[in-house]
This record gives sequence, C-alpha cells and structure tokens, in this order.
Amino acid sequence: MAVLILDTKKLKSNFDYLDAQFKKKNIEWSIVTKMLCGNKLFLSELLKFDCMQVCDSRVSNIREIKTINPNIEVIYIRPPAKRMIPSIVKYADISMNTEIETIRLLSEEAKKQNKVHKVIIMIELGELREGVLGENVINFYENVFNLENIQVVGIGANLSCLYGILPNQDKLVQLCLFKQLIEAKFNKKIRYISGGSSVTIPMMLKNVLPKGINHFRVGETLFLGTNVYDNTKLKKMNSDVFRLYAQIVELKEKPMVPTGETGHNLEGKTFEFDQTNLGKKTYRAIVDLGLLDVETNHIRLVKDDMKIVGASSDLSVIDLGENSRNYKVGDLIEFRMDYMGMLRIMNSKYIEKRVV
Repeated sequence: MAVLILDTKKLKSNFDYLDAQFKKKNIEWSIVTKMLCGNKLFLSELLKFDCMQVCDSRVSNIREIKTINPNIEVIYIRPPAKRMIPSIVKYADISMNTEIETIRLLSEEAKKQNKVHKVIIMIELGELREGVLGENVINFYENVFNLENIQVVGIGANLSCLYGILPNQDKLVQLCLFKQLIEAKFNKKIRYISGGSSVTIPMMLKNVLPKGINHFRVGETLFLGTNVYDNTKLKKMNSDVFRLYAQIVELKEKPMVPTGETGHNLEGKTFEFDQTNLGKKTYRAIVDLGLLDVETNHIRLVKDDMKIVGASSDLSVIDLGENSRNYKVGDLIEFRMDYMGMLRIMNSKYIEKRVV
C-alpha cells in the first residue's frame, strides 16, 4: 500500500523559521490547514506547535480541529454557502466574506446562538476571485457595521490562487489605504490587514512589504518549503516534510514500445512512440499509486535516473532503465509532490498516512 509520511521534526523546523520571521516584523500569522484535509493524525501533530490561529475552507475540517483543540481560533477562508451558515457560526470564530446578504444571515444565526461572529471583508485587488470591488467598499462596510452580533476584525485580499496575479507594493499599499479610509470614515479600529499569504512571504523577507500588512495566511510554504512567488524552494526551509512512497508490485524487463493498434487510453489520450526504440528493452516497475490518488504531473521521482512513463486508475509505471539500483518486487519508490499533488494524496482514502 502506498504511504505518505509526515516528518514532524522538519515541519517544526519550518514552523519555527516562519514564526521567527513574522515576529521580527510584528506580524500575526495563521496556518492554512486545508492541505491536511481534516486528517486527525496530522492535525494533532501540527496543533502541538505554538500556533494561535488556523484557517480552513471546509467545515468538517474545522470541526475536527475544534475536537483536538477547542480553544484555538479558526478562520473559515472561503465565502460561506448559505446552507453552511449555522455550522460556520458554531465552529468558526472568524469567516471571510464578500456578500452583504451572507453577513446578514451570519448575524441572524449568531444572534440565535448567542454569539458574536467575527468577519474579515475580502477586497478585490485584480485576481478576480472573491472580493468586494473597490468603489463599493465604503458602502459595504457601512451596511456591515450596522448588523447585530457581527464584529468586523479585518480586511483582506486573495492573490495568485486563480490567475497567478502576484502581490506587489502598489496592490498591498492600496489595501492599507482602504483600512485607513474605513477607520477614518466610521471611527472604528480594524485589527487585521490580511494581505499576506505564502506568495507574499518573499516580499517580507526582502523587506519590501508595506508596514500596514499585519496578518498572513500560510499553508504551502510551511508544509512544502516553497517560494510560491517564483516556484522555487526557500533556502532555510525543508521541502521534504512529506514523503510519498509507492510499492513495486511488478518488475520486469519489457519492450520500450507497445505493440498493436493504438487507440485512446482511459483518460482519452493518444500516444506516439519513438520508433527508434523498437526492439529495445527496459526494466519497468509497476507501483500501487494511480490516477485515482494523484495526477502524475503533480508528483516527481526523487531519483532522477528513472521516470514515470504512464499511469492508470490504480497503478503507475516507472521506467528504471537498466535497474542499476537493483530494485525488486516489494521495494518502495519515493516521490515528492507539489501543492496540488499533496491535496490529492491527502484526499485519497487509499493512501496510508503515517508520522515519524
């Protein structure tokens, strides 16, 4: 059975490094846990760290987090669906919002539950995902401030997730100016300018982050050590916190070129093969990891002298060349994953999850 292993020492090292950088800048940060897909084993390890706040986009995950640590503050980080509002008020301390009607429903539900529900209003900065348009911000806030059992604790923005629009000083300064306008107009203090995410960390490290940005939401960089701004690795962080292993279930020397009439595979793809390889053979390992678990373009082999040459729903085929490493049936082959690969693997019930 394929297995995903979490190295808690390396995760803690990444956490400590980021925490120290944020403290130097007097920035609060929240761990985005959605990559862990509500896995209780991994969440329990993460919540042992000295983290004060986490974010997630699934109520079921938030409910799991609260069973592990009822006192940790949790942010629901996508615009709430109406049918989920009772659960969001019950389990999430803060939610991110862009629709006044939704916040009205949150207000009504918070009143029923005898709670004050906190909100962060997301503002559109060019990514064209969620966010209130700039020209509507003042009117929007005026309506929100009049709602009972609702406390506005911040403004925020999302960048890079949909179209890859990168943060820059102009966009983040604009976000800071919105806070100043709102506070001056309504004589209210707003705690957070949540303009930071993994993609914004390089700006902080280079000391070009506008001073007003005081809240980050970080997932990928913590778990994968990624410099999301340019898709490289941050030098002082571990990129192998998670290791994926698949077991060899067949290993044979076979031709490099298939024989027979070619049609479409299960994904609807067709293939062409280098005819100069006709008659040549190579060792092919079949491992117990397939497209049902993860797409092969989101994983890579740790050893660079072999390659993934195909996958079906439950199996992947690895070209071992001459098998100079002397692999045999039952051995494990190690992979690394990108962000989407991690999400898919974590969401697969067929992949065993372990901690070291």
